[in-house]
Amino acid sequence: MMTSFQSVAVIGAGAWGTALAALAARARRDVVLHARNSESAKQIAATRANPKLSGVRLDASIKVTGDIALAADADIILIATPAQDLRAAVTALAPHLAATKPVIACAKGIERGTHKFMTEVIAEAAPNAIPAILSGPSFAADVARGLPTAVTLAAQDETLASTLVQALGSATFRPYHTTDVRGVEIGGAAKNVLAIAAGIAIGRKLGASAQAALTTRGFAELARLGRACGARSETMAGLSGLGDLILTCSSPQSRNLALGIALGRGEQRPREKLAEGEFTAPVLVELAASQDVDMPVSNAVAAILSGALTIDEAIESLLTRPFKAEG
Repeated sequence: MMTSFQSVAVIGAGAWGTALAALAARARRDVVLHARNSESAKQIAATRANPKLSGVRLDASIKVTGDIALAADADIILIATPAQDLRAAVTALAPHLAATKPVIACAKGIERGTHKFMTEVIAEAAPNAIPAILSGPSFAADVARGLPTAVTLAAQDETLASTLVQALGSATFRPYHTTDVRGVEIGGAAKNVLAIAAGIAIGRKLGASAQAALTTRGFAELARLGRACGARSETMAGLSGLGDLILTCSSPQSRNLALGIALGRGEQRPREKLAEGEFTAPVLVELAASQDVDMPVSNAVAAILSGALTIDEAIESLLTRPFKAEG
C-alpha cells in the first residue's frame, strides 16, 4: 500500500488542527479541515480564519467541512483532537474509511482508564487504519505562521514513515521519521507532566537552579520509562523526548507550564485552555508503577493535582529522598 499521498485531511479544527491544515497546504497537498460543529465549519470557511488561532488566515485552497465522510476520502488523515477525545474522533471516522490508510495521532497523551497510547487507540477504534504518531517541539502559532519547526513522525513501517515525512514536510516544517512508535509516544506524554513541575518551580519562585534540576531529573525519569517500555535511547534524547521537554518547560506558550505556574502561585487552575499534562499525570504514574519505574517528579505532580499532597509537602518529599548516583 503506497500512494502519492496527495490529499490530507485534518480531523479537529482547534488551533493545532488549523495549524496542521496550514502546513499541509504549504506542502502543496489537497487539504480538508474537519470541524465537528457544522456551524464552526461554515464560519471558518466563510471568514478563512479560526478564532482559536488568531492572526492566521487559512489558504483559499483548504476545504473546511463538517462532513467526516469527505475527510475520510483523503490519502492521509491527521487526528488533531485532544488525547482524551481521540477515541471518539477515530470511532466516528472508522465507518467511512473505505480503504487501509495512515491515520496519524497528533495529540500527546495516554488514554485514561485503558492506559493505551494514541496509536493503540487508533488501531482499536479503526481496523482499516495504519496508526502513526506525530510529536515533537512545536506550537500551533509557530507552525501556522511558517516559522521553522522540526518534529518526529513514527510508524511501524519505515518506508511508510519516510513517505509520510516527504508528503508533509516543507521548507519550514521538517519532520524526521522513525519506527520507534512507543518512544515517541512516551516522550510526548511524559513531557507534559514534567512541564507542570517546572511551572510550579517558577510560580513558587524556587529559582533557576531548581527549575533546571527538575527539567534534567524529569528527563531521567522519561528516559527510564522509555527504556522499560522498549523505546530506543536516541528517541528519548531526540526531538520528541528531550527537545519537546525543553520547549514545554521553558516557553510562555506552554499550557502545561502555565498550569504549573498558577499552581505554584496558589492561583486557580486556568480553565480556558486545555493542559494535557493534567489528564496524563495519573495515568503516567500508574504506567510507571506497572513497569516498576521510579518517577518521583511525576509522582509529585500527580499527587499535587489530586490534592494528595500540598506543594510544600511534595517539595519536601523530593528533597528528602536518599542520595543516589546520577542516572
